Amino acid sequence: MITQDHISQILESGGKVIDNDGDKIGSVGQIYVDDHTGNPSWVTINTGLFGSNESFAPLEGAALEGNDVRVGYSKGKIKDAPNVAPDGHLSEQEEAELYRYYGISTNGYAAGEDTMETTGNYESDRATVGHDTSGPTTDDAMTRSEEQLHVGTERREAGRARLRKYVVTENVTKTVPVQREEVRIEREPITDANRGEAHAGPAISEEEHEVTLHEERAVVEKEAVPVERVRLDKETVTEQQTVNEEVRKEQIDTDDVDTREGR
Repeated sequence: MITQDHISQILESGGKVIDNDGDKIGSVGQIYVDDHTGNPSWVTINTGLFGSNESFAPLEGAALEGNDVRVGYSKGKIKDAPNVAPDGHLSEQEEAELYRYYGISTNGYAAGEDTMETTGNYESDRATVGHDTSGPTTDDAMTRSEEQLHVGTERREAGRARLRKYVVTENVTKTVPVQREEVRIEREPITDANRGEAHAGPAISEEEHEVTLHEERAVVEKEAVPVERVRLDKETVTEQQTVNEEVRKEQIDTDDVDTREGR
């Protein structure tokens, strides 16, 4: 049983309302207490998109499960309940309509009295003018709703970048000077200065004279040396993105009222 001691716990914790099968109906909106007994009698449930609608459910036979309220009716039954504006007070007529819908006795309260109010101090004496031809009697106003577009951003992975090192081969041409020795024959005439050396050997003979020749050649040596450092970095850029989405809104028009002759 839900008592006054439970009201603050339910409202402050953002409790949910679940039906008799354990299915979630919506979050708790307001709790209405009986003016005569002071006991919680009705709870409103925020339903619809972004909690745009509130449905009334009786707390008779309801139980507290943690911070949630479990009522004794099905989700479909509650969502089809009469459309009563949760304006802080339930008039006797509105409460009677809800009692009839849920099959609960009205306990004989006098007509015209405000029998239910929320835990707040809001009061309303507005009388009902006309009736809703699409359902039960409500009040003298029609609520017009519209969808609002809420656009935000989400962060997601768009791709990955990595550094990869691989080896390529290219031809490098360099010119280096090299030296080599070549044989050159030098002839000198016999003079008094070299005459002795010229007669040092036999007069007539066969001889060979050998000279070693040298040359330079290009020698290639390769060495791996570091030339630069490469790393990955990230920067954030901002661009404008246009979102185009359809939203619905209600329009309210008046229809011409049929008139009868003589009236």
